[in-house]
Amino acid sequence: MSATIERQAASRVGVAPQQRPRKPVRVARAIVWVVVTVVVVAAFWGVDISWDALWQLPQKLAHYLGLMFLPPAWSKLPDALGATMLSVAMAWFGTVIGVIVSFPLSLLATRGLTPAIVRWPLRAVFAVLRAVPEVVIAVLMLSVTGLTAYTGALAIAIGSIGTLGKWGYESFESVDRGAIEAATVTGGSRVQIMRWGVWPNAKPDVLAFWLYRFEINVRASAILGLIGAGGIGKMLIDNIQFRVWDVVGMLMIVVVVVTMIIDQLSGMVRHRIIAGQWELPIVTAVRRRSARRARAESIELKATE
Repeated sequence: MSATIERQAASRVGVAPQQRPRKPVRVARAIVWVVVTVVVVAAFWGVDISWDALWQLPQKLAHYLGLMFLPPAWSKLPDALGATMLSVAMAWFGTVIGVIVSFPLSLLATRGLTPAIVRWPLRAVFAVLRAVPEVVIAVLMLSVTGLTAYTGALAIAIGSIGTLGKWGYESFESVDRGAIEAATVTGGSRVQIMRWGVWPNAKPDVLAFWLYRFEINVRASAILGLIGAGGIGKMLIDNIQFRVWDVVGMLMIVVVVVTMIIDQLSGMVRHRIIAGQWELPIVTAVRRRSARRARAESIELKATE
């Protein structure tokens, strides 16, 4: 009724009535959603799921958690700490080697600093290294280096090169172009442009990426231990195979606590690099929560007044 009245009024004043736009037909989006739904349903039904075992999962999980943590084998704590430190050493060695190799390569892969004939092959190498997991790299290296911690460290180093290389050239390409243009106008060479025009602006982000990759490598070192590369992962898989559950529980506690400590220390260093002050991430989170609570209370107080 209202639409008819609007058309009559528009015809009296000589104005063409406005038509409501038609709802766009998004056929491509509908097809994509149908394909995704079919794939999800097919994957769900294609997995051989034992529904009886699924319903019994909470009961079995509680049983094994009791075997692991009531109580854990604290007598193996010194051995667990030693194995954990070996895993951390593997991660640190691999990260350092990855940084040393990836840093100059990422500069060479940066747009505007090197020609495309140099840049694109390096980016392809970074992509290939990122596509291969550290576990696969370690398995391929077993025939050369054997089942040692050195194998795990080298696998971590190779995997880090791909990730750090990509993060590096993306950080270098996102810097302010003003410093680069200033260094170019003054007649600086490519090395001088990289040193004074690129690196000072990208330094905080790149250093933060290095620390973040070290956190990832700590977890990767524990996984590499599962294939015999040493560290806490090897001790964990050995005790799981022999079903020594109290030792497994103690190892899980050590892994979680050490990983959380490393995350906090690494986050503190990252905060110092980016924000210029030392502060643990958990302290930062508590302060932000307190500030949000204080703002909410002040808003409520003003509303009541």
